[in-house]
Amino acid sequence: MALTRVEHLPSQIEKPEILAAPPATVITPCDPWPRPYYLEGDLRRVLPYHYTYNTYCKERWRGRELLDIFASEFRDRPQEYYKDAIERGKVVLNGKSVPSVNTIVKNGDIISHTLHRHEPPVTAQPIGVVHEDNDMIVINKPAGVPVHPAGRYNYNSVVEIMRAERGHGWNPLPCNRLDRLTSGVMFIGKHAKAAEKLSLQISGRTVKKEYVARVKGEFPEGEVVCEQPILQISPKLGLNRVRANGKEARTVFRRLAYYPPKPLADGAVDGAKDMYKNHSEELKDSQMVWRKKDGYSIVRCLPLTGRTHQLRVHLQYLGHPITNDPIYSNQRVFGTSLACGDSLADNDEDIIARLSRMGKSEVAEAVAYHDEMVEEYNKKKAEKMTGELCEICDTPLYSDPGVHELGIYLHAKRYACEDGTWEYETPLPSWALPPKGMSGPLEATLESDPLKAEAAKGISNGIGKLDI
Repeated sequence: MALTRVEHLPSQIEKPEILAAPPATVITPCDPWPRPYYLEGDLRRVLPYHYTYNTYCKERWRGRELLDIFASEFRDRPQEYYKDAIERGKVVLNGKSVPSVNTIVKNGDIISHTLHRHEPPVTAQPIGVVHEDNDMIVINKPAGVPVHPAGRYNYNSVVEIMRAERGHGWNPLPCNRLDRLTSGVMFIGKHAKAAEKLSLQISGRTVKKEYVARVKGEFPEGEVVCEQPILQISPKLGLNRVRANGKEARTVFRRLAYYPPKPLADGAVDGAKDMYKNHSEELKDSQMVWRKKDGYSIVRCLPLTGRTHQLRVHLQYLGHPITNDPIYSNQRVFGTSLACGDSLADNDEDIIARLSRMGKSEVAEAVAYHDEMVEEYNKKKAEKMTGELCEICDTPLYSDPGVHELGIYLHAKRYACEDGTWEYETPLPSWALPPKGMSGPLEATLESDPLKAEAAKGISNGIGKLDI
């Protein structure tokens, strides 16, 4: 067979498409293994280490100056630190030093920040395993430990602690979200298929969630429904409030128990110790609306939507904030009424300014603890800047957090599939049990907990297996 030679004209030759190279990034100087953990008393600590953050330009950063982004978006270090870091090349744009701290950041840019990282300690309490199979691990998350690396936390996170326990190559895949300060039920997928299926169930509102909280005062009996919309008013601080222009939010509350103040030997009640206070202290107490709400309640919370801080914000709005919540139960931030019934935006800027000072020059003070002597002790112990600097990087150092800062009285007690095929729950935490000398529920009952009654109809043995 004869071959015919075909000559291509220059115009017929297709030129390959030339794509722009992706922005350069900086690689973290080290990835220590084993992780640099050590336990000291009741705390899990991490030795300081060098680390590089790489992040794409967010939409709200476009067209803004580099220093302005760091000063307004990050509160871990003072503006003077970020200015110095940019000028010394510790903060770079697309892998290169910038000529000025006023350099404009554009869409597609990658910001890299290399620093000597100091992580806050977290509780040394281990991550409890409620159930494990080939697809999923159901854990009881300790309070105070973030789920993912974020902000000042990296290795002191659920994901990294579990990776350290099971091997460097193991990749835990969280399926639900809990705030750092919240404890309770979490689902960790062992592989992508299992994690995706359960995540879709949760986001599709086919999973019922039950929390328990300890709140200030005598919460009303019966079912209390709060349908106030919630708006994030400060992304930097993670602050949310009830606002008419916020996102739809709905929570059903039911009181499980109320514990009045303890009687004292002279017939008075705990919390009415004015004989030991001077005039200025009595005047201060008289201005605090929350002090008139004696005792505390254990409340069952059923969130029907999943907004950030939904339970904490709704309980604050109802006038019964979580007793040791460092944000929403903080009189220094919200004033003497603690924003009870407040849905106006006229004081948002003042609240943001006051909250931003917490943990810097002031301790994060929750308004009420059950034992006022413990309150005074913990306030002195609370985490704040010590005035000392790291010898290696001149980073301002923080004191250790107080016990009250390692978590709040909010616990994810139970997750159950709506069709009744599975249910996982944890016991009531110690702070939700009856105080010594008083009687109260040790567990929720079918009469006090409609969710448990519904689950009992579909799950005869009380526990089901996730169908992955």
